[in-house]
Amino acid sequence: MSIDLSQFHQVFFEESFDGLEVMEQNLLGLDPKQYDPEVVNTIFRAAHSIKGGSATFHFSSVAEFTHILETLLDQMRNGQREVSAHLVDLLLQSVDCLRQMLTRLQDNQPVDRREYAELEAKLENEIGGEQTASAKVAEANVDENIDENIEEQQDMAWFIEFIPERQILQTGNEPLRMFRELALLGEVLVVANTDELPNVAEMDETLCYSSWRIAVLADVEESAIREVFEWVSDECELVVKRESEAKVRARLASHDSTASQPTLDGQAATSSEEEVADESAEPIEDSTPTQDLTLPNQKDVQGTATSNKAAPVATSGSSIRVSIDKVDSLINLVGELVITQSMLGQMGEDFNIKKLERLREGLIQLEQNTRELQESVMQIRMLPISFIFNRFPRMIRDLSSRLSKKVELEIIGETTELDKTVMEQIGDPLVHLVRNSLDHGIEAPEVRRANGKPEQGKVSLNAFHQGGNIVIEIIDDGAGINTEKVQAKAIERGLISETAELADEDIHQLIFEPGFSTAEQISDVSGRGVGMDVVKKNIQSLGGTVEVRSEQGEGSTFTIRLPLTLAILDGQLIRVGSQIYVVPLTSIVESIQIKSNEVVSLAGNFDVYKLREDHVPILRLYETFSVKADFTDYSETVLVVVEVGGKKIGFMVDELLAQQQVVIKSLETNFIAVEGISGATILGDGKVALILDITGMLKRLNYQKSSKKGLAA
Repeated sequence: MSIDLSQFHQVFFEESFDGLEVMEQNLLGLDPKQYDPEVVNTIFRAAHSIKGGSATFHFSSVAEFTHILETLLDQMRNGQREVSAHLVDLLLQSVDCLRQMLTRLQDNQPVDRREYAELEAKLENEIGGEQTASAKVAEANVDENIDENIEEQQDMAWFIEFIPERQILQTGNEPLRMFRELALLGEVLVVANTDELPNVAEMDETLCYSSWRIAVLADVEESAIREVFEWVSDECELVVKRESEAKVRARLASHDSTASQPTLDGQAATSSEEEVADESAEPIEDSTPTQDLTLPNQKDVQGTATSNKAAPVATSGSSIRVSIDKVDSLINLVGELVITQSMLGQMGEDFNIKKLERLREGLIQLEQNTRELQESVMQIRMLPISFIFNRFPRMIRDLSSRLSKKVELEIIGETTELDKTVMEQIGDPLVHLVRNSLDHGIEAPEVRRANGKPEQGKVSLNAFHQGGNIVIEIIDDGAGINTEKVQAKAIERGLISETAELADEDIHQLIFEPGFSTAEQISDVSGRGVGMDVVKKNIQSLGGTVEVRSEQGEGSTFTIRLPLTLAILDGQLIRVGSQIYVVPLTSIVESIQIKSNEVVSLAGNFDVYKLREDHVPILRLYETFSVKADFTDYSETVLVVVEVGGKKIGFMVDELLAQQQVVIKSLETNFIAVEGISGATILGDGKVALILDITGMLKRLNYQKSSKKGLAA
């Protein structure tokens, strides 16, 4: 009897990515000065599991590469080889290589052995097989079938395969500009691969769905080619090959006839890595008490081969790994719900007035079961933030080495739980902020020494719950933000006037303006003025805020506040005329009854209310949404004061209703995006209520303010 092993592929990939995570974390903690054999054993066991699984599923390239890696680790754990920084670097590169190979196989793409032949040769050299290593490189290049003597007589050119990440446009990088830069080197031919292009209705104009094959018909240095792509090296896959002009042209010409997934050698993808034998084999067992549940409409979370990007976590593909205790709790609650439903069903068969009290008790029990079931389901979506934080030790290690800085990373609150959807979208903003702290914040060792600081700087990541939010802090003890320099740059760019008097907090917020940068030198880490504005935009799109505290010479703290989940919201229902709206409960400061004489009218018929030491601008919701209100006089209405990003605003409403949890439905998915509205929900009576986005409402207020001033003028 044959078994279709492909049904177990997803489990294998998830376990393999978990194993790579274990290897990477332990390699980062492997100190050559304080050798711990148990750490090496842990790394060896993870590599051994990956090798066994890949052999079972006939992923021969992974199995063979991991076998070499396993041999080297075996020498280390047997004391035949000392642990060194060089060896740790080599093993970390091997982890990146395996991650890239597994990602390709998971995406049903072939693995090109030539891409990792050099690394494989280095591992062979370390083991002691120099001759074998040389043979490996030679064997990997046999399939080129090129007569070098003939090729030397031909005109040479460059073949480039450029596969950008989807989000590359959001960071201000435009592929067309890169092609124009290449054209300065010589004749350029470009062929686009649009296989991933979705239907127009499903297209997001901020994402890049294409990849390109490029021919540069010029005999130039490879460094000149790579310099064009220098700023996007961590946001793309890039292959650059020097070949004869005839072969480069042939590669581009063959593109239209290739399979939908292009390969590095321009030929149709083969299934050699995907062939599954008909022999029976048992699936790999997992002793971890977890189960995989599929959640629809979730973005994929996959690792890449570069150290500055997200490593795979337990949220691979459209599944999420859940503790068995949470699943058992869910099953028990469903059982309770079935019992309650059965009781209510029997009561309805022969109902009379005597059963009214029992009916009321049954409905109370049903409400309690439903709420507990809802909370239990939400807990399934919650994952510890360590899944994000775990990527940073490697990133800090690599970046500090590139920048010639000494940096210690401290992680606090890694067990703090966060909704899977929020976690997937907060990863990139955190990467930008940490990279910024290393490049702009932490000083070089000699500078720190001169300023009386220890040579080694410190970056701390801290996460904790506060009310209905999660707070994430990125703290560094670096140079801090030079407010005078930031203000001068803002004046130079016309963001503020020369006479503007701003508090330090307002000056700090200027760094989030698009294209703003005070970097004296542009590096491949930061300084191009892209990233920080995207950070703020992405955080605000999640309903969060980002704040900056900094003291020059002492360091900076970036504080991100996010809702725990994007699926359910604790809200305050408010009424304006016949319409019901929902205000996020965590944004509300207070609700007050005011008098007309306590309101001050400013220029352009713009009103503010003096609330103790603050002046709160008032937004008349009936004007904003063009609805007929019951009351238009302040003395008859309620003012709901809300706060976002340290700024307050008052909503003028007819009546405060109940507080309740609401399930958020996307307005953009079902209708269109509306500024000031984050979504909608269905109330108990079947009516639809709009959920107010406080950040968007503040923008509406500023727009109305400027419009009224213009009319008044």
